[in-house]
This record gives sequence, C-alpha cells and structure tokens, in this order.
Amino acid sequence: MQFAKKHGLLESNRVFMIRTHFIRPNPGQPRRIFDAEGLSELADSIRQYGVLQPLTVRKLENGSFELVAGERRLRAARLAGLEEVPCILLGADEKQSSLIALVENLQRCDLDFFEEAEGIQRLIRQFGLSQEEAARRIGKSQSALANKLRILRHPPEIIQSIRDNGLTERHARALLRLEDEDDRKTVIETIVERRLNVAQTDEYIDAYLATAVVPRPSEPEVTGAKDKIRTLYIFKDVRLFLNTVNRAVDVVRRAGIPANLDKEEVGDEIILTIKVPKRV
Repeated sequence: MQFAKKHGLLESNRVFMIRTHFIRPNPGQPRRIFDAEGLSELADSIRQYGVLQPLTVRKLENGSFELVAGERRLRAARLAGLEEVPCILLGADEKQSSLIALVENLQRCDLDFFEEAEGIQRLIRQFGLSQEEAARRIGKSQSALANKLRILRHPPEIIQSIRDNGLTERHARALLRLEDEDDRKTVIETIVERRLNVAQTDEYIDAYLATAVVPRPSEPEVTGAKDKIRTLYIFKDVRLFLNTVNRAVDVVRRAGIPANLDKEEVGDEIILTIKVPKRV
C-alpha cells in the first residue's frame, strides 16, 4: 500500500516484455479508426528500431493483460511480426483502466473529431461526470467540450458522409443548422462539389434556409372546391435570393438537365435568364 502511494498506480518502475497474444484491447478505447498507411509506416519503423515507448497494461485475474494505453503501437508491433512488446504494469481496476484509456486518448491530437466527441460522451456517461468535470480531466474549456458534443446530434448516415467526404468539425457544426436529414445530404453534396470552406458553407446554408416558406392564412386563394393557402417567400438580402437561384439551377443540372443561368447587371437591376431545353 505504501508502494502504491509512492508510485501512484504503477506496479513498479520496471519494463516487462510481454507476449502480444496475452494482451487484449481496452474496451474503453475511444479510437475506432486506424489509418492503414500510418500503421504500416509505424510497423516499418518498429521492424528497424523496435517499440521505443512501452505500452501500459494491467494484469487480469486469469494471467492475461488488458491494454491501458498504446493500442496503435500494439497493432503495429503485431503487423511487424513481434511476439513480445515492452510494457509497464499499472495497478488499476477495470473502471480506472477505462478512465485512464479514455483520458489518455482524448488528450492526444490525432483522434477523428467524431471519435473525440464519442469518447467525451462515454467519459461523462460511464463515470457520471459533469461537462465541467470532464473538461477539466482532458484539459479543455467547458464551452469547447460542449461544442464538440453537439456534432453527435447528427444521425449515423450523416456522420459517415461527413467522414467519407473529408469535411471538418466546423462543417459538421454548420450542418446542424439544417433540421432535415435530406437537406443535410443535399448541402453536403454541394459543399463537396464546390469545395466550400466553412465561411462559404455558412453563406450557402443561409441561402438554403432563406427558401423557407411562411403560410399566410389571411389571404386564401379560392380554387372553387377548397381554399388554397398562399405562401410568402422571405428573402432578407438580394444575395441570398441569387444564391437560392444558383442552387435551384444546380439541382436541375444534377438531375441531368443542361440548364444555363446568365446574369447581367443593367443600371440598378440584375437580369437573370435561365435557359433549359424543351426536350432532354
């Protein structure tokens, strides 16, 4: 007990060589995506120089070991054909091991931002922490942590699309302004097609949202059988209107129709001409 107090959770300062097949993954590991090329490069380095930084493990009752930190090194070592890896033993129970694995990985800079948000969410739920406590554990401000958690409001299909198209965390937050999932898919297509940065994405979403309609029940249009509610389209800025027209033409083009939009400025006016073939 005195030893534990003196050395924290470390069982000792010794480095042990442990066979790789005796080490199981940590269930608290937040990383789910491992870059194959990066692992291959690390494996090449390990073949030449060995594992330079020991892994951290804890011993289980059945004599095997559970990884606490170093899964990427362990995977690369196995890929390099190593049967043993250097390890430091940690005297931690299952809860402490999961907590350390989460915090250690969340303090790194190479996690996918969705993995990071999922890890933070797991940290809060699994250990009953407040956002403030979780932020303090991983060295972030509470506002930054709250912003990261917001992106988990996206459904799995949108998350995968954001990942597949290489969009940033700020793109992901901007897309939350769109409530409808189909709208998000449409906007992602445009972001990728036009290679929009975050500022351009925000402007485009402004235009997209400007097409929202507001019902005016006080002015029904009599059709004979039923009254049809008229709708009013609101555009607060002419640039939003122009962006909306551009978007509409883009939708037509993506449907396979060779639409063309010409813009001409005459005095204080802008003349828009949209040309589409009668037959496709």
